Amino acid sequence: MSYSIFLLRFVDGKVVALDAERLRQVTEPYVVAGGAEEGFSQLRAEDGGEADLYHASQDEDGMLCVTATHFARGAMSGVLARLAAALGASIVPQDGGTLIFHEDDRRHLPEDLQGKAVVIAPVADAFQAAFDVL
Repeated sequence: MSYSIFLLRFVDGKVVALDAERLRQVTEPYVVAGGAEEGFSQLRAEDGGEADLYHASQDEDGMLCVTATHFARGAMSGVLARLAAALGASIVPQDGGTLIFHEDDRRHLPEDLQGKAVVIAPVADAFQAAFDVL
């Protein structure tokens, strides 16, 4: 899928840094090119589905965003959902509502994202179903 999603962690309506070590731990089994130190990783899931991740630190505040592009449906959807959950991040699609994993996360979103947020489980089927209705 040629589409972008952004993994962002919000606290009190503001974007805060993601844990780069946690990113490495979760993605390492799937990396086929690039890596955490390079700011880009190409991932491949067990069913052959792939995704491109961009995760460079943008400033002194650390890694504020992970962007996934060209990601496949199937097992890669589960990888991305588990990654977001492990990072404590919300999934913000390029053109739709925000996906969160706990209702309590809604209060941390910026006001303009709160009303459209959808709570999902961090699994492939829930991730894909949410995109079908966004």
